[in-house]
Amino acid sequence: MYNGVRVYDVHGHVSAPAGNAAGLVGLMMASNTPMRRLASGIPGFSDDDFRASGKRHIDLMDDRHIDVQIIGPRPFLTMGWMQPHLIAGWSRFVNDAIAKQCELYPDRFLGAAMLPQNSAAPDLSHCLPELERTHKELGFVATYLSPDPAGQRTTPGMHEPYWYPVYEYCQKNSLPIIVHGTNSLDPRIGIIPQNYQIGFVVEQFIATQLLSHGDVFQRYPELKVIVCHCGGALDRFIKTDHHLAQKDLSNNLFFDTNALDLNFLEAAIKQRGVSQTCFGTEVPGSGAAVRPETGRPGDDLIPVIAGFDFLSEDDKLAIFNRNPLKLFPIFDRVGAAAAARA
Repeated sequence: MYNGVRVYDVHGHVSAPAGNAAGLVGLMMASNTPMRRLASGIPGFSDDDFRASGKRHIDLMDDRHIDVQIIGPRPFLTMGWMQPHLIAGWSRFVNDAIAKQCELYPDRFLGAAMLPQNSAAPDLSHCLPELERTHKELGFVATYLSPDPAGQRTTPGMHEPYWYPVYEYCQKNSLPIIVHGTNSLDPRIGIIPQNYQIGFVVEQFIATQLLSHGDVFQRYPELKVIVCHCGGALDRFIKTDHHLAQKDLSNNLFFDTNALDLNFLEAAIKQRGVSQTCFGTEVPGSGAAVRPETGRPGDDLIPVIAGFDFLSEDDKLAIFNRNPLKLFPIFDRVGAAAAARA
């Protein structure tokens, strides 16, 4: 909580048991063997295994005073470059793991889907059955989309008709879309440790620009999109420059707070605007490095944002609570249910 108000985090990833990676490697090595359906009988995937991995996740959330978090796939494990016939089974397995973590800890987690995106498909119609399943059967409240799941910059831009089937479904069912980069197979960046992070920056920034300049929100005026990591990168133009989309996107396009450098995060909130900023941390993720000046992990972002003197107290409450709640009203029902059981 922050000053007695629940804190809602829009950016988290599933903490599946350790056997998850082994299952993925086996799937890719076999090449033609379907991924097994997630069931308690699979070694390493019992409810107790999920409780243990979920408890470690919750301990980190508690340490950072996060009340409820939306969890989706781990982006660098979406593997959109796999053979197309493998992606559907892997997506279903990941979504079942997300659902299991939400089921075991319903007061703390809400699910967001991984879709079996195929960059070479004519459009995203092939994703609709899994989107429907996760929404109607598993109760997920959002879906993730990767701007370039194959990591080869071959996917149509997010303003193009390729994406319309998912946009239409999400608008019709009031499902926000969470845009997050995934793997990058760009050979130029191989020398950089965890180079998929560079892919996140590039793809999320391009997605922001295409969604801003295109007509997606004219076609789908009720569609809500959150771009992770503050939109990937900052704009370098003044607000009135024609290089920026001169249109009001405040009801459609939002950004999380998952930036760890304080100067970057401050500039991002100022540039994006408080009304379009939602609290998001990725805890547990890539922000565990300790800030020397505080001795706390970099992803402990509540005190960071609380300490920004350019934000009013009302601004901080909007970022921590009201803005996420505007996109996901279910946050309050989950938080209230948790308080009632406490």
